[in-house]
Amino acid sequence: MSLRRFLPDNFTLCLIATVITASVLPCRGHVAVAFDWLTNLAIALLFFLHGAKLSREAVVAGMTNWRLHLTVLASTFVLFPLLGLLLKPLLLPLVTPALYVGILFLCTLPSTVQSSIAFTSIARGNVPAAVCSASASSLIGIAVTPLLTGLVVHAHGQGGLSWHSVGDIVLQLFVPFVAGQIAQRWIGGWVQQHRSLVGLVDQGSILLVVYTAFSAAVLQGLWKQLPLPVLGGLLVVNAILLAAALLTTRYGSRALGFNREDEITIVFCGSKKSLASGVPMANVLFPAHVLGMIVLPIMLFHQMQLMTCAVLARRYAQRALCNASQTKQLAADL
Repeated sequence: MSLRRFLPDNFTLCLIATVITASVLPCRGHVAVAFDWLTNLAIALLFFLHGAKLSREAVVAGMTNWRLHLTVLASTFVLFPLLGLLLKPLLLPLVTPALYVGILFLCTLPSTVQSSIAFTSIARGNVPAAVCSASASSLIGIAVTPLLTGLVVHAHGQGGLSWHSVGDIVLQLFVPFVAGQIAQRWIGGWVQQHRSLVGLVDQGSILLVVYTAFSAAVLQGLWKQLPLPVLGGLLVVNAILLAAALLTTRYGSRALGFNREDEITIVFCGSKKSLASGVPMANVLFPAHVLGMIVLPIMLFHQMQLMTCAVLARRYAQRALCNASQTKQLAADL
């Protein structure tokens, strides 16, 4: 067995380098604003290219895959809160009570959008279904997350719907995707012939998200808020939640009879939690003096899920290439 199989690939090394760079040289001020704009443009371009690449039939099939969408939503808004509550005897001794409240809030958040779709694309999963599931999770979470938060952590105050967030989702995701669908008749063939371009945008958008998100966390004093033992305990708690979600979505989707492409979509859309949605919602639902402890688990979980899913996406993609190669060889032998 080759040792190379156990070594990180180039994209994982790029992610590690990005995290180190953000820790040493976080973007701030006007530079941070520029990176935010660049990230938004990269994400919009990603959705435009996916819209131009996907056929009308594939989009319709993705929208009508209700079993998959319900499975993703159940993982996001049912499985995670249950894990947070049921694992309390295991999790609470590892962190402070305030951090445990942050963990429960993390469990109520919607899925990410751009990284879920990007990882699904890298892993060669069902991208149309990922677009629908991740976007639906983000939209539904605007209403469901405050309700779940009130139920599981008894948050003080009331959180209303953020129509600004809805507008951002529509403008940044759906509008470019629809524009790509409209332009497909003219550029669809060219995009199909240049799949490496879509892959470059996928990976580039993830690296930008990692850098901007981790820079913000570092500037907020990520490494100064807690002593190392408690920080280590929080990392263990996040790892337990992420591992439980990944294993449940992977083997649960197989038990429910989903094919490989749908399994990939369920794994990457159903195991994620959104930092972009979590921080604004926390600001509304929690008082300012506890906000740091509430947001910290989300920031760490966000980085952990990106790093872990990058490795998983590459492994899924490599397995798909091996299966395709074996199929071609079998056909040639016959």
